[in-house]
Amino acid sequence: MSGSEVELSHRAMAMLRAVAARRAEMSCSCEPDLFIDGFACCDQMTAHALAHGGYIRPAESTGLSAVTGRVPAELTEAGEAAIAVTAAA
Repeated sequence: MSGSEVELSHRAMAMLRAVAARRAEMSCSCEPDLFIDGFACCDQMTAHALAHGGYIRPAESTGLSAVTGRVPAELTEAGEAAIAVTAAA
């Protein structure tokens, strides 16, 4: 996915920055939920849009999901590009 289908609001950008800072986890499901600092994100619709739009994805895990049902979240290339564009502005 290219990441072009999602409008990146201030909230979506804050979510991407949290993922970039390695403060986020996500569930591995067809509608992945995002957790930041251990708490469920307040806007799961945007979290789903970021995942489906190709900005974030589950990172490889070493058994963490078996215990918590969650894995670390990571940025895709599109997510990294979105962060870079706003940092340059």
